[in-house]
Amino acid sequence: MSKTRVVITGMGWVTPLGHSIDAVWSRLVNGESGVDRITRFDAETFPTDFAAQVRDYDYRQFLRNPKAHEHARLNSQYALGAAVQAWRMSGLDQYPELNRKRVGIYFGAGEGPPAFENSVASNLAGWESGGGTSVDPKAWIAAAKQHIVMHEEVEQEANFPLLHVSQELGVRGPAYNCLTACAASTQAVGEGMEIMRRGDADVMVAGGTHTMLHPLGVTGFNRLTALSTRKDSPQTASRPFDLTRDGFVMGEGSGMIIIETLDHALQRGATILAEIIGFGSSADAFRITDIQPEGLGAQAAMREALDDAGIDPHKRLPDGRPPIHYISAHGTGTQENDSIESLAVKGVFGELAPEIPVSSIKSMMGHLIAAAGAVELITCVQAIRTGALPPTMNLKTPDPACDLDYVPNQSRQAKIDVALSNSFGFGGQNDTLVVKRFDGA
Repeated sequence: MSKTRVVITGMGWVTPLGHSIDAVWSRLVNGESGVDRITRFDAETFPTDFAAQVRDYDYRQFLRNPKAHEHARLNSQYALGAAVQAWRMSGLDQYPELNRKRVGIYFGAGEGPPAFENSVASNLAGWESGGGTSVDPKAWIAAAKQHIVMHEEVEQEANFPLLHVSQELGVRGPAYNCLTACAASTQAVGEGMEIMRRGDADVMVAGGTHTMLHPLGVTGFNRLTALSTRKDSPQTASRPFDLTRDGFVMGEGSGMIIIETLDHALQRGATILAEIIGFGSSADAFRITDIQPEGLGAQAAMREALDDAGIDPHKRLPDGRPPIHYISAHGTGTQENDSIESLAVKGVFGELAPEIPVSSIKSMMGHLIAAAGAVELITCVQAIRTGALPPTMNLKTPDPACDLDYVPNQSRQAKIDVALSNSFGFGGQNDTLVVKRFDGA
């Protein structure tokens, strides 16, 4: 039985590099950095005092009735801006025949920042920095209570972006939210596609939103030794695949796409941006804090997505090109992730792997955690539409373990017909999407 074809008709993002498709894409292609000192709270005494922070953003500019969302937290504010952008680009806001009961939502949404008392944050910073600051036991107790409260709120608050967006767009179809760490929004898009393939919706608003730019978030990743501590050079701290990489740079924001069945999009005369043709998901079944060292889980997700797309990873196209023309890497900038992802790509594509351009936009906008995958999928669509490959910035010292074509430090023009996007979540959750140029009905 043939699968229902699923296409992309709208995209939107709110990122550390800006809040519109064209503006952010221009900065990515130019290799600009969105990383700077954290201004949301006083991070001076933290081992990491920089991040890729969303700046100069007012979500109310996107809304019909801002008052209805006046209590929205940052994660919901970012989701609203990105979703409304995507909705407008799709033209669904101008389609009166739309059956809103057949429009669903699937988000990979994480929590927003908890309310933290300055005194608690200050004490946590002193403890984390090891700088000799004594920790007030009362502040520790308050921090522990706050930690408990925050985790009690997460179950509800991670779902709030979905509620805000469904209210703003007036859509009443299937509604889901997942929080599979850094793979969440890729999973959301893939599962949104599956919902339409089984006939439960005609349109899905899919993507993710997240911010962990708060004292507890930064402290937690510092304790895991996952963040770069390159305080002397924030703009070059995120250096995926470089031998001197020392961790990822935290980012925040949202990426949203409108996906539709091909029949629905054609019926209403929509402009089709690209077609999603494959989705794969796997678990490492390894240690929670470590990646499976051979990248077997990552390979499984890529192979499943390629199989779903009907692509043989070892078979060249008639014009001699590999079957995939660009890979948007998970590419966090941690020692393990980058070397194992490189190994996994080689495991899947074999001798063709060195011919496939691979890049990580996290080198410019940091790691958007649950929102990263959707933003990186938009990057793949933009590469197909514009023929430009965003670079991997700050790649100055090649790592022998990372020996693929990472489009180092400068964008490149190329004919991109099929692209692959990887997302690997903390805990061993792996998701991959394959997207292609739309070649007609």
